[in-house]
Amino acid sequence: AQRSEQIGFDLTLIAELNLNDIKGVEAPSLDAWSTAAALAAVTERIELMVAVRPTFHLPALLAKQAANIDQISKGRLTLNVVSSWWADEARKYGVAFEQHDDRYARTREWLDLLDGVWKQDHFSFSGKYYRVEDNVLEPKPVAKPRPTLYAGGESPAAKELIAEKCDAYLMHGDPPERVGEKIADLRERRAKHNLPPLKFGVAGYAIVRESEHQAQDELRRITDVQQSAAGYANYQQWLAGTQLEQRVSLEDYSVSNRGLRSGLVGTPEQVAERLAQFEAAGVDLVLLQFSPQLEEMELFAETVIRPGSTSSAVA
Repeated sequence: AQRSEQIGFDLTLIAELNLNDIKGVEAPSLDAWSTAAALAAVTERIELMVAVRPTFHLPALLAKQAANIDQISKGRLTLNVVSSWWADEARKYGVAFEQHDDRYARTREWLDLLDGVWKQDHFSFSGKYYRVEDNVLEPKPVAKPRPTLYAGGESPAAKELIAEKCDAYLMHGDPPERVGEKIADLRERRAKHNLPPLKFGVAGYAIVRESEHQAQDELRRITDVQQSAAGYANYQQWLAGTQLEQRVSLEDYSVSNRGLRSGLVGTPEQVAERLAQFEAAGVDLVLLQFSPQLEEMELFAETVIRPGSTSSAVA
């Protein structure tokens, strides 16, 4: 995180999973919130986007944790709200796992309560899933009117929730034309609520090489996966627990959030042009993925960010 802010990245996403969904459940997986607190103390500029699953956290307590970390970071904490998808993880940690639309109904209440305790003194709330009386939360977040709330989803329930309750919409990887269509859809939904415009982000796995041939060789290497891979069963649970607009392939499993479909594979000039296309489509933020992380991040910064690129923010 320290190196990323030094070389030009604007944001880091801290995933919240208590088990490792890619390398298998026996592999290490760090707690998101203690990690975020640690990073808040040792970074100065970078935005800290922490993923949070409402079913794993009582909203008022999570709001307190988040406000505290926002104080430590001087207003750099943001949340990526994710309705849970992994049934095995929920069972192993004693958390209820609800059906898709029920999870979104819970998330709606969760967001209302979160917003209330951040903004109001002596806030009370009574709903189907949550109840608080005369809440006192001090200190409140530095960020005003609240820390930015990101969320993603492709089901009608998810889109309506995000348009009404969140500040930014995050999308799986797709070509710029398709992303532009999604942005238009969410802008239309947002307009019905008379709220400030949403920000838009998209996932993208980046492979930058001197030649297109070298980039394609690396692409073939990382997509050489088998159904026997350690995390493949978890990937199948994700498919079963979500409502996606498109089918996903075994190759999509090799990179999270359909990152390869964004097409950020090629020479520095090709990747920069692709980023410009996303910006023209309305994208404000690209959530970049690399492997190996540090080496590829450095290469991307040297070849794409530093040569005077004016494309969307990168993370």
